[in-house]
Amino acid sequence: MRVTFLGTSGAVPTVERAPSAVYLNREGDEFLFDCGEGTQRQMMRFGTGFGVSHLFVTHLHGDHVLGIPGLVQSLDFNDREAALAIHGPPGSKRHLRELVHAAGHDPGFPVTIREERAGAVALSREEYEVRTFATEHRTSSVGYALVEHDRKGRFDREKAETELDIPPGPAYGKLHEGQSVELDDGRVIDPEQVVGPPRPGRRVVYTGDTRPVDATVEAAAGADLLVHDATFLDEASDRARQTAHSTAAEAARIARRAGAKRLALTHLSSRYAGQARRFEREAREAFDGEVFLPDDGTEVEVPFPDAE
Repeated sequence: MRVTFLGTSGAVPTVERAPSAVYLNREGDEFLFDCGEGTQRQMMRFGTGFGVSHLFVTHLHGDHVLGIPGLVQSLDFNDREAALAIHGPPGSKRHLRELVHAAGHDPGFPVTIREERAGAVALSREEYEVRTFATEHRTSSVGYALVEHDRKGRFDREKAETELDIPPGPAYGKLHEGQSVELDDGRVIDPEQVVGPPRPGRRVVYTGDTRPVDATVEAAAGADLLVHDATFLDEASDRARQTAHSTAAEAARIARRAGAKRLALTHLSSRYAGQARRFEREAREAFDGEVFLPDDGTEVEVPFPDAE
């Protein structure tokens, strides 16, 4: 799983940072979380390609959605045929439709728009789900968590061959699928004799703009990567409360409570241009896990928890 930060600025972009957009590639399934101005150019600049199938919008503030018209039209100009699904918070469908059809543009490929309430499953696949959770901003908003299902336990081939004398063949596959098998000598072998416990999948959580809330702690429990609003430093905590954003320290405390492994601080206010290291230092005082403040173009791999 690969995450590419396309836009890491707050509401006002800077020379170094574009508005909010995060690309995620999970085993070839490509997703975009928020779509600030110029996202399609960032996708070209950082080599993600345009294979996105689902766009998950956290809320309707301009720095999170004004890239939608450009992205849709760029996809159209590239002769896209595959459908694009756009997910947004309650009350967003009409506005998202207007963005898709901005300036009278009628895309030549299917675009569907869905409103997603907090606590729902926005996308369900055999191996994972994208779930929504409640966030607290100045408008209707949700966050998103990509949660993989547990994987099968490891098959102990050495034990199967040497200790249990199970002949290689179809029996191995059945056991790994959870079925008991009867051997030619009459012995019955149960899966738990050769298959280890289920192995956890990965969890990536994206809050969008929000105050620190308990729902994020729940959604990010044990997360491999939590991408959290960190618009301000603690010196501007009053401003963070007034604008319904978070400070770096507040994001770190959420990550600590959730037991997240890594914390990415995003949505950096333009007032702090060139001061990224201050955010990391402040967050590390409240969180012992890995903390980083990504630049535009930062790419991170999200390995399986049991990866060696």
